[in-house]
Amino acid sequence: MNLLLTGATGFLGRQIAQALIKGHIFHVTAAVRYSTETPAKRVVEITSLDANTCWSSALTNQQVVIHTAARAHIMKDEASDPLSEYRKVNVDGTLNLALQAAEAGVKRLIFISSIGVNGNINTRPFTEKSLPNPAGVDAKSKFEAEQGLWKIQQETGMEIVIIRPPLVYGPNAKGNFGSLLKWVEKGLPLPLGIINNKRSLVALDNLVDLIITCIDHPAAANQIFLAGDGQDVSTTELLRGVAAAMGKPSRLIPVPVKLLTLGAALLGKKAVADRLLGSLQVDISKARNVLGWEPPVSVEEGLRRCFVENNSSPAERAPTEGL
Repeated sequence: MNLLLTGATGFLGRQIAQALIKGHIFHVTAAVRYSTETPAKRVVEITSLDANTCWSSALTNQQVVIHTAARAHIMKDEASDPLSEYRKVNVDGTLNLALQAAEAGVKRLIFISSIGVNGNINTRPFTEKSLPNPAGVDAKSKFEAEQGLWKIQQETGMEIVIIRPPLVYGPNAKGNFGSLLKWVEKGLPLPLGIINNKRSLVALDNLVDLIITCIDHPAAANQIFLAGDGQDVSTTELLRGVAAAMGKPSRLIPVPVKLLTLGAALLGKKAVADRLLGSLQVDISKARNVLGWEPPVSVEEGLRRCFVENNSSPAERAPTEGL
């Protein structure tokens, strides 16, 4: 099977490429911004991702596209209109790729979205039927891309699969999880010793395994799936788990949540407080029931793999009939 993978040198894309190539089942074409190390044998340079990108050389004879390339969450975005900048890549770039893929005869496109499309905090676990409530410019752009993809699906018949992961953790993770690792590594006391929230996460290997399952599973066509480990943890439990995986003590001070919430509000850090103190749970029942998928890696094992050199890729699934 011929497959085009965008963002092939990124945190997620590199792991997908390694898993696909290790299985000797897929002929992978890696789309990258500039020539760099990638396990894929065929590489196509795509210097920009927007409405004007030409994908013809990359899409020739491809059956599946896995689209992971995106403008990621930028902590200090200096753009005067951040949403506009996100739209150029995440919306215009994605839909341009999808249209060209359909014209080239691609059968299925897998789009990696974000649980932020549903929101960044909840009191009941999100499901695929939960109403969208995009939180932040990244999530808003991903939701707009999703809407455009469904329109393209209806007009062209190309199959679409959308996966919405929560926080993804693994070796060399950046973003919020990377910040958390730095806190623990420095050994600084943290006032997060009695947080009783529930957060859904997804280990990098679990997300890759779900994506691989969706490549050719007949029941995945034109579906949305939420990703997760199937094991929710509190912020306190997560910090202790990270410390244990790093072989460091967890220096957590038991400060009441109300006091932390008040302090965050006074400092203008409500969004940070929501991530650390609030709950965000996802229900992965649909992936289990429709695809027969189970996360192969536990939270404990996923955290351990964050600090193991030459981290192994998830076990590749043999493709089912369908493509």
